[in-house]
Amino acid sequence: MKKSIMAALLALAATAHADDATISKKLHDFGLQQVEIGDSPVKGLRSVVTEQGIFYASEDGKYYLQGSLVELTDKGRPVDLSNAPLLGKLEALKDEMIVFPAKNEKYTITVFFDTSCHYCQLLHKDIAKYNDKGITVRYLAFPRHGPNSEVARQMETVFSGEDKAKLLDDLENGRKVAETPVDKVRRHYQLGHQFGVNGTPAIITPKGALIPGYVKADDMLKTLQEEGNSVNNEATAQTGAKDGKTSS
Repeated sequence: MKKSIMAALLALAATAHADDATISKKLHDFGLQQVEIGDSPVKGLRSVVTEQGIFYASEDGKYYLQGSLVELTDKGRPVDLSNAPLLGKLEALKDEMIVFPAKNEKYTITVFFDTSCHYCQLLHKDIAKYNDKGITVRYLAFPRHGPNSEVARQMETVFSGEDKAKLLDDLENGRKVAETPVDKVRRHYQLGHQFGVNGTPAIITPKGALIPGYVKADDMLKTLQEEGNSVNNEATAQTGAKDGKTSS
């Protein structure tokens, strides 16, 4: 599906300078219904959030591309910024998340999960280890068999309940949970799809990088530290430039 979209988008051309409305109209004409255009970290490119994921468009509306956008810094690991335009959508769902807060919080990750997934269950058993390392864990639902599945309806009950943590533990431990018509879970699932989630668990870092699969707490902390160092180095370099200073 995405390949066919890209083939058609690359064939689009504009004869004059295009604004966001023009870019949006082109994509609507092509059949994409949900189009949100914003800034990107790359000069000359606009970020385009659609139901099929994220694209980037040249400011003249002539070229479109899709793929990983990676930030290379002097120190630390390369940071994948491809999903950065979705972070606002992620935070908009924070009141619907099931949150396991760290007492001395240093980092926050968001996990798309499925209660019937074995590796999600392994991660859930490690929650205390994550918290001990200063990592707050937030859950969003991503039923692997889609938002119309039995698991999706059970997860809807969990995310709509008063004691979400208890209902989650019940479901994770094989105890029966009532089924509820899907609403919240559908929103979570659609956002996961936009992030590129195709399996669970799927971990979203503070900068929007997608890490697929179960990650042990020690390894997760190291990844977050490296991502954080990249952010700190960038901020230091920008401050130094403003002050006429450089860092070695």
